[in-house]
Parts: sequence; C-alpha cells; structure tokens
Amino acid sequence: MKRKLTYAGLGIVVIFILAILEYTGIIWHNEWFARPYEVKGLDVSHHQGKIDWRKVKEEKEYDFVYIKATEGKDFVDDRLRYNWNEAKRQGIMVGAYHFFSMRSSGETQALHYIRIVPKEKDSLPPVIDVEIHLGHNRERVRRELRAMAIRLQQHYGKQPILYVTYDTYNTYIKDDFQEYRIWIRDIFKPPSLDERSWSLWQYSNRGRVDGIPTYVDINAFCGDIKAFRREMAR
Repeated sequence: MKRKLTYAGLGIVVIFILAILEYTGIIWHNEWFARPYEVKGLDVSHHQGKIDWRKVKEEKEYDFVYIKATEGKDFVDDRLRYNWNEAKRQGIMVGAYHFFSMRSSGETQALHYIRIVPKEKDSLPPVIDVEIHLGHNRERVRRELRAMAIRLQQHYGKQPILYVTYDTYNTYIKDDFQEYRIWIRDIFKPPSLDERSWSLWQYSNRGRVDGIPTYVDINAFCGDIKAFRREMAR
C-alpha cells in the first residue's frame, strides 16, 4: 500500500512539473505534432517588445515571420517598420497581417492596409486575421471580408490568407471562401477542418525564442520549403 501511495505521489509531482514547464513555454506538447513540418515561422506585434532579429535568425529554426501591421480603419502597429526591416535584414521572409474589424467596411480597411504595408515582390501574401465576435450577421461579415480580400489581391498581386480560429471558421468561413488559403489556430492538437486543407497552423502561443523577450506564436506550413516559396508567390 505504501509503495502504491509513493508511486501515486511521484506521478502527481511529475504531472505538476510538466504542467509548469508547459505553462511557462519551456516545453509544448504540440511541438511533437509539428515536428514533421520543416517550415516554421513566427507572428509578432508590438506585444513582443523590441526583438533582436539577429538572435532569432541564429536559432536557425524559423523561415518566415508575419508582422502585425494594421487593425480596423486606422490603427497601425508601432513596431511594424522596425520588425519588417530588421527581419528582412537577417534574411527572414516577411509578411504583414491585418486584424479585421466589423466597425468599418472591408474596402476601408483594405485601403488602410495598402497605405501602410509596402508592395514588395519578395514579401509574403497579406493575411487577414478573422477573430471577430461571433454575433455578427454572417452574410455581412462575408461581404466585407471578401471586399477586403479582393482589394488586397488587386493591389499586391497575391491572394490573401485568412487566419481563423475554429469558432470564426465555422461561423463565417466554412462553406465559402474556397479559393482562399487557411491559417488555423489550434494550440492543443493537430488541426482538423471538415474536408478542407490548411496552409498554415499556429500550434503554439507560448513559444520561447532567443531574441524575443516575451512569449511568441509559432506556426508551421503544410509542405516543404519549395512548396512554401511556390505558395507564397501567388
């Protein structure tokens, strides 16, 4: 009986330690599921503070980064220029994302993004981050989202990618936007979307990366580096 109690106590201690290590980002169970994917990248904003991109590059783990650029009709992330220029300087492929809002039209938000984000041949396609409240009229959301996506593609010559959670995907995207690539957030397990494939997967929101003073989101691409370059060029 004492031996059984000892084993049970040790088991509880191990589980507790593992929980602490995962919570602090020292380990992350989803990393095991993401291992087969060779192309990894980050997404960052002003929340990550001042990033030392030389140290990020020295990790030799991350091929690309998406940087927050804009939100709604007038917000601009104050770290965009620094992150964009310094990541590029280190040879990391860069792109920008926009946090979509229903407080202004899709056309207005597209024009705001276009004013802020440079049109560069080697940059990644625009990303529209769809994390809005679930109570909006679905058809109105789809109309404004499509208007923004079309306007961005016209300007940059590359098809935007839609970043979604399961909630926003199921509420607003599912059964529509079939021509658009999906970036899905699932920090607990490998992603599963009805019968649709995903292009990018955010598998961690508590990554630890040298050169970044806070937790950071880590992502995987569904394919090898050749496929990534091919996909991101269109």
